[in-house]
Amino acid sequence: MPLHPALRRLLHAVLILLAIASVHAQPLPAAVNTDPARAQVTLPEPANPALPSLILIGDSTVRNGRDDGQGKGAAGQWGWGNPVAAWFDPAKVNVVNRAVGGLSSRTYITSGHWERTLAFVRRGDIVVMQFGHNDAGAVNDTSRARGTIRGIGDESEEIDNLLTHRHETVHTYGWYLRKFVADIRAKGATPVICSPIPHKQWDAAGHAKRDRDTYGGWAAAVAQAEHVGFIDLNEGIARRYDALGHDAVVQLFPQTTPDEHTHTNWAGAVLNAQVVVEGMKALGDPRIAAWLKPRAPVNPQPPVREDDRPVVDARSVRAEAPRDASLPTLYLVGDSTVKSGGVNGAIGWGERTAPYFDARRINVVNAAIGGRSSRTYFTEGRWDKVRDQLKRGDVVLIQFGHNDGGRIGDPAMKNRASAQGTGAETVEDTRPDGTKEQVHSFGWYMARYVADAKAKGATVVLVSPVPHRDRWEEGRDFATFADWDREVAEANGALFMDLTLLVADGYRRIGAAKVDTLFADARTHTNAAGAEFNAERVVAGLKALPGNPLGAYFADRALAAQ
Repeated sequence: MPLHPALRRLLHAVLILLAIASVHAQPLPAAVNTDPARAQVTLPEPANPALPSLILIGDSTVRNGRDDGQGKGAAGQWGWGNPVAAWFDPAKVNVVNRAVGGLSSRTYITSGHWERTLAFVRRGDIVVMQFGHNDAGAVNDTSRARGTIRGIGDESEEIDNLLTHRHETVHTYGWYLRKFVADIRAKGATPVICSPIPHKQWDAAGHAKRDRDTYGGWAAAVAQAEHVGFIDLNEGIARRYDALGHDAVVQLFPQTTPDEHTHTNWAGAVLNAQVVVEGMKALGDPRIAAWLKPRAPVNPQPPVREDDRPVVDARSVRAEAPRDASLPTLYLVGDSTVKSGGVNGAIGWGERTAPYFDARRINVVNAAIGGRSSRTYFTEGRWDKVRDQLKRGDVVLIQFGHNDGGRIGDPAMKNRASAQGTGAETVEDTRPDGTKEQVHSFGWYMARYVADAKAKGATVVLVSPVPHRDRWEEGRDFATFADWDREVAEANGALFMDLTLLVADGYRRIGAAKVDTLFADARTHTNAAGAEFNAERVVAGLKALPGNPLGAYFADRALAAQ
């Protein structure tokens, strides 16, 4: 039986809509680094979606490897995209360095990195690009296949890519720059082109070699033709090199590899970042002026390499239980800064807290475990075990934050990062076994702990994280986590202890030299003396809580410390 014409038209329209939806529902292709000699990288995303972003794209001279100096600190290889962030106010702009080592203007696009980066670009953003160092490679080979056709014209070459095994149309260096410009403008953002930084090379007259005739000149020509901002890093940095002289310039490159002529060490990256900022100021864009800090940073330092915080095997940890079930119990919940167990000399403050309480009147159970975040303590079922033991009159201290930072989906975070804030939003994460997890905000997990404990008649104290060894003198360590803890406590009827400030104030009283003796590693875990110091701050904070809920249970030692 033939369909009625109106019904046929309706079905046709539905099929079209379904087809469109299917196309838009396709996930972005996985970002693939076409340089097999380099590890897959996880790139940062805008930290605060409410702010505009300064997005950087390019090669390893902008972001080298995993952007960590290869574990060598200032002596390692660094791109200028890391230190340049120190010039900008993070409360006004996100600086998002999405450059990838080993890629050219062509392979940044064909690898999928540009499509993924473009998804973050919004109206009002500025995107700074610097390519050229890898564009001179072979157009087609089995190792990198990253070269572009020389020049800025519209020439192209059809190839069957020997590396990707795909047919590809390869364009000129200028064509790819123009594509970046067009894509950025289509998103309502502003493109800025940089010429490549110079190599550690000198001409016959002893001056730093310039690149005016190839990629440096081509980048300038595209910028002029497209009427976009241009920063001549090649010339600006070369002038700095000429002023410094040969011997001083050599010190701006890794000394462990004397023949390195492309990648700078941290000092070289800082110098390059200074030239980048000078060039951005010269563009005359009022947004840049508004985003910059009032004062330029003085001697910016490379980010401190995070201490190793392995996810402790629960089978190696002895589970604690209340000694006397007839007594109330103080439960301590948290990470390795609460309980480290002496591994590599590290002791958490929770391991030095029990002596401050009268064992005849209260149990103290340290249920913390290293490597956990507010998220993983919950998803592993550890909170369920604590909750099931709770009874009316118990008190629970909860301290998380050290393992909650980072980007969800970054393998380096070991599937433990929580979403930022205190809201109900979720972010999907893929576990190592391929299953999906809806990750909640830090505040959501903390609020869940509060609700569960209060339902059992227990009192909850949310505790902000102990500060890092290198963050107590300047600024405020863990400010956002403290704010989120306080917000959750006030909204859900819990108590809040700002242990971050209590410990930092104590550190200020004893001075940096003494503080350094309290740590078992570079910046995170305390030794026995540090654990004792922090435990004293915890007890002082407990005594200052409204209603002093543990006042009846302190031992003579704690009372003597009043």
